[in-house]
Amino acid sequence: MNNFKALVEWLKHAVTDKEEFQLGYADEASEFVRFNHAQVRQAGQVQQASLNLKLIDDGRHADLGITLSGEPELDRQRLADGLQQLRETLPLLPRDPYLLLNHSAWQSNNEQTRPLPELAQVLEDISRAADGVDMVGFYAAGPITRGFASSDGAFGWHRANSFNFDFSLFHANGEAVKASYAGHTWDSTEFAARFQQAREQLEFLGRPLHTLAPGQYRAYLAPAALEEIFSIITWGGFSAQAIASKGSSLQKLYAGEQSLSPLVTVSEQISGSLSQGFSTEGYPRGDVTLIKAGKAEGQLINSRSAAEYGLSTNGASSDESPSALQVAAGNLAQADILKALGTGLYISNLWYLNYSDLPAARLTGMTRFATFWVEDGEIKAPVSTMRFDDSVYSLLGSQLEALTAERELLLSASTYSQRNTASNLLPGALVKRLTLTL
Repeated sequence: MNNFKALVEWLKHAVTDKEEFQLGYADEASEFVRFNHAQVRQAGQVQQASLNLKLIDDGRHADLGITLSGEPELDRQRLADGLQQLRETLPLLPRDPYLLLNHSAWQSNNEQTRPLPELAQVLEDISRAADGVDMVGFYAAGPITRGFASSDGAFGWHRANSFNFDFSLFHANGEAVKASYAGHTWDSTEFAARFQQAREQLEFLGRPLHTLAPGQYRAYLAPAALEEIFSIITWGGFSAQAIASKGSSLQKLYAGEQSLSPLVTVSEQISGSLSQGFSTEGYPRGDVTLIKAGKAEGQLINSRSAAEYGLSTNGASSDESPSALQVAAGNLAQADILKALGTGLYISNLWYLNYSDLPAARLTGMTRFATFWVEDGEIKAPVSTMRFDDSVYSLLGSQLEALTAERELLLSASTYSQRNTASNLLPGALVKRLTLTL
């Protein structure tokens, strides 16, 4: 934090009276371990830090990314060079009619410093759990930091520890079970139970495939499968810009023409999450209830949408997608899932999802990995890959029977340029009818 503050102070004296700035900061200190055939195949560490400098002058603005070295004088010189580059760029740009700056000097400091597990303990737990099974996996852990400062005196700092172990178990016949274990605090007993569940599912994959004809089936969607559905919904579904321009897949929900089940309450839960409580545009972020008991409640509004449509921003990201999505828990106990399902499909994962009819919030996609046919509350056989085509208003509306009391924290496994802080806290969903088309 001190190095970032020093750069901010330098920048405050370097800009002219006409100029304004916003300075974003990101760093990570990560451990990465790659597994194949249940053995460590690659291990390493990544430490990196960067700035994003935005210079504003008379309604014009431009951004520049700067990689930091960790050497104060060199980093200050890089920032000075970046400032000069932006000064030369600004006169070439038009004024931005939707630029809406936050001039308040807000302060935010959140450090989640619960200790991460020792890597040796993690490797021992994984080795013990994976004994005798073909496993591939990827473990990432370490602190992630985000910062923000402006020429108006705003300052934000967020640092959180987390780990994410994303793994798959393979059967000799080529079928696989995919699972993950993620969070702030590694619990050896909890991890062992999660891995054992995957091993038990792997055993069922050795049975002959059960063939299903296209049709409508009772189904249970595990949290990872539900995450795929929400990942599509959040492509503009809660976006103020998409809603205002009639491009949201949840347009009918926000217009009051459709509703979801009263069991469904969805929120952007920034507090306590890995996501920082401030936006890259310089606005504080708070919790936002998006859907309350099946009815549209709130939307995600960044500053540009606020300026264009006369709204009040709530610090949403530039794409107005949630970064800490939570779905409220239900009352179906984990131990009762198969009994409550009775006869139908147990779906662990979905993939290749897309809209088949966006205005109707209709989705299509494929079952993936461990999908099973269940009869009278017992898993009987794996099911071959099937395509589904169904509406959000059906799956999470008229056909939703129950949500599980236990929820699973699913962290983004993306490491493209840097580790991602996005998360989803989701229950499983029991639906009366899911439509399979082929």
